[in-house]
Amino acid sequence: MAVIVGTSGWQYADWRGRLYPLGVAQTNWLSFYAERFQSVEVNNVFYRLPEKSTFKRWFAATPDDFVFSLKASRYLTHVLRLSKPAEPVRRLLGRSSGLGHKLGPVLLQLPANFQADPPLLASTLEAFPSDVRVAFEPRHESWYSDEVADILTRHQAALCLSDTPQRKSPLWRTADWGYLRLHEGRASPAPCYGRTALANWAARLADTWDTDEDVYVYFNNDHGGCAVRDARRFALASANVGLAPTRVPTSREASLTVEA
Repeated sequence: MAVIVGTSGWQYADWRGRLYPLGVAQTNWLSFYAERFQSVEVNNVFYRLPEKSTFKRWFAATPDDFVFSLKASRYLTHVLRLSKPAEPVRRLLGRSSGLGHKLGPVLLQLPANFQADPPLLASTLEAFPSDVRVAFEPRHESWYSDEVADILTRHQAALCLSDTPQRKSPLWRTADWGYLRLHEGRASPAPCYGRTALANWAARLADTWDTDEDVYVYFNNDHGGCAVRDARRFALASANVGLAPTRVPTSREASLTVEA
C-alpha cells in the first residue's frame, strides 16, 4: 500500500527556523518542503481560490512525483451547502488544472452544523469527473448512515477518516483508496500525537486497504511543528506494519520542529 504522507499546508510562520532554515526565503518554502514530502493538502484554497497561474507556479516548484490535495472552496461547502455544485466544481477544476498530473484528491469538508442531506451529496459527487478523487469529511454525526456510505461507495468517494479528541469518524472503506486527516493529538507538547496513537492508525490502515491501494494521510496539527515530527513518526510506524510510506524529513529535521 502506498501511504502518501504530508501536512495540511506548508506556509506556517512558526516552521521558520524549524523545518525551514533561516536562510531559506519564504518564496522557496514549497520547493524545500517538496524535497522532503511527496504531498501536501492545500487548505488556503478553501478560503480563496487562486488563479490558474498560481497553480502553474506550484507545479513548476515541485518534483514530478509531487501530489497536491485541495480542500474545496467554502463557497461550495459552507455558502451553497452543496446546492448547485456544477459551477463551483467546474471553476475549481478549471483553475487547478494548472497542476496537471500533480492534482490529487479534492476534500469536501462540511460545516459542523450541516446535517445529513444524502441527495445533495449525491448531486455534488456527480458534478466531479470520474477521474477526480473526492474525499468527504462531514462533521455532523447524522451523515454516518448506510445511505451515505452507499452513495460514497457508488461514486468511489472516500469517507475522510478524521481524528480529534472531540470527534472520530467511523472507519469506513467506501473506495479503493483512503484519506486520513489527523487534526490534534493528546500528547505533549500539544497538539502532537503520541507514538502509540500513530502506530494504531498505521495498523488500522493496513487492516482496511490492500497493498496495491493508495491512502493519503495529512497532519493538520501544524502548531509548533507537530505535524512535521508526527508525519515522520507515522511513516516509520507505517513501514513497521508492512506499508510503503512516501518520503518524509530526516530524523534531524523532524526533531528540530518540536520543542521538548
